[in-house]
Amino acid sequence: MTRQENLTSLSVSRETTAQLNEFVALVKKWNPVINLIAKGSISNIWSRHIEDSAQIIALAKLSDYWIDIGSGGGFPGIVVAICLKEISPSTCVILVESDLRKAAFLRQAAATLELNCEIHSSRIESLTLARAATVSARALAALPKLLEYAETLVESDGVCLFMKGQSHQDELAAAQKSWSFEHDIVPSQTDIHAAVLKIRNIRRAAA
Repeated sequence: MTRQENLTSLSVSRETTAQLNEFVALVKKWNPVINLIAKGSISNIWSRHIEDSAQIIALAKLSDYWIDIGSGGGFPGIVVAICLKEISPSTCVILVESDLRKAAFLRQAAATLELNCEIHSSRIESLTLARAATVSARALAALPKLLEYAETLVESDGVCLFMKGQSHQDELAAAQKSWSFEHDIVPSQTDIHAAVLKIRNIRRAAA
């Protein structure tokens, strides 16, 4: 079997796997024009982008809304929406992407795959959205800035899932100077140097 047909790290149905394959085809089609992902990562798109994105679903809190900020080429937002179509179809995944061309791609992908999504082609600071049980981000900004964004987006008992590289410990230390929060460091399933920061109860630190 090819990797696409046997996603060993994802417990998904044949229908979901087929939709993930369709999304990969869309990324490959649009990538030469918009540069959704680095050209060098096309050959290992399944481990580096699909499986990497899908791993956060097991850490999420599922409710009416999931907000993905800085969605880029749809990682993790579109991958999450594809998987939730099977396991939590009532959850609307809200993707925020200020790049108009990437937002156009996200709208095309959501429409083609018939996903429960909203696409907002605006800067995060300018949006007013209903708070979500889960807020996610991948390769968007340093943790202190992410917490600033998430403060107004996540429910009081919700979780933030921020995908970080090998500097995640340094980012945590920097964030703790200005913010108070609870966190878990969850090792990445696809990169030994990376981690998912699961963050709860965000508050600005006392002066």
